[in-house]
Amino acid sequence: MGELIVTEFMTLDGIAQAPGGPDEDPTGGFAYGGWQAPLADAAAGGRIFDQAKTMDALLLGRRTYDIFAEYWPTAPAEMDFTRLLNRVPKYVATCTLKDPLSWEGASVLAGDLAEGVAALKERYDRVHVIGSLNLLQSLLGQGLVDRLNLWVYPVMLGSGKRVFEGGAVPSALRMTGSQLFPNGVLQLEYAWAGAPTVGNLSNPDEAMREP
Repeated sequence: MGELIVTEFMTLDGIAQAPGGPDEDPTGGFAYGGWQAPLADAAAGGRIFDQAKTMDALLLGRRTYDIFAEYWPTAPAEMDFTRLLNRVPKYVATCTLKDPLSWEGASVLAGDLAEGVAALKERYDRVHVIGSLNLLQSLLGQGLVDRLNLWVYPVMLGSGKRVFEGGAVPSALRMTGSQLFPNGVLQLEYAWAGAPTVGNLSNPDEAMREP
């Protein structure tokens, strides 16, 4: 069985809306599209690609698919991401698009979300999700994410779509990696580790337990 690995670029206060450019997602009058660009860093960019190139398939939400499909099929061929994203199989979780899709190698995810993700994990070792915030809420709410890769940027925006906007299945996480970059960006990798436990700080001898 494969893994579903989610990568999100987020501010310190959890905003992940439109990191790449001003027109990426202006929903709700969001005024800070492109907030990630001033903090672009060659070392961080290399690490992002090193992680991305492990993907065997890419799962996207409808909005992120539209953004990617508009740019990457005709992006400069010498870019590493161009070759990667145009090569890997791509799936879109959507009720409003129909096959065939315009981006070569892309298709609509079949069945309901849980069934579709299970089928992908049977077929591929590493299924990546990038961005796709609306899809992410459904994935978290149904407990379908195996690994979470967060890129935390030293900026706060106060409002906008957040990574953990709609709630998630209560879960414990185990850190599997971290790295701090010169521009202040912190990359954190987590694996799901079962149910959360609770305790009592006023009684250190009390055993940790599930709530």
